[in-house]
Amino acid sequence: MSKNVFERLQAGEAVSFNDPQYGQIREAAIRTTKLLTKMNATSDIEKARELWSEISGAPLDSSSYIQPPFFINIGRFTRIGKNVYINHACSFLDMGTITIEDDVLIGPKVNVLSELHPVNPAERHSLMAKPVVIKRNAWIGAGATIMPGVTVGENSVVAAGAVVNKDVPDNSVVGGIPAKLIRLIDGNSETYINK
Repeated sequence: MSKNVFERLQAGEAVSFNDPQYGQIREAAIRTTKLLTKMNATSDIEKARELWSEISGAPLDSSSYIQPPFFINIGRFTRIGKNVYINHACSFLDMGTITIEDDVLIGPKVNVLSELHPVNPAERHSLMAKPVVIKRNAWIGAGATIMPGVTVGENSVVAAGAVVNKDVPDNSVVGGIPAKLIRLIDGNSETYINK
């Protein structure tokens, strides 16, 4: 049996906008947009949870909360753990998969991107995907951007406005554009890194 376009992307294949299966992406995005519009319009927390479950295909744990408005292109490739808080105006592109483990805090206007385009102009009208993982107890500051293929380590902090294009070690603070290691966290104190 042949793979669908999402399986091909997640296997590392670049998919051209002219690919015969590309319509599957458009159909999924239209479906998600309709549900997301309803989710962002409701003030009923339980209704929002139901709509998220319909978008993602998995329930949102009662200890987790997504503050509207929230934006995502597909949704069914995002998994959110327990005790997660996602602040307002965040934007996710999840065809490469996004995994958010337990106890994660995500500030407002954060971008989590698991999709990209080739740099070569001749191939730029293709889509590629790489998974993003935000590990347990991480905190992503307001306006940060997590790029495709990045893992943010356990207990780590991404400073507000950072652009993270490389993995973040466990128990560390990163900031800047591109994000660089600022300090280490050992639970009792912080060790600053000399620049």
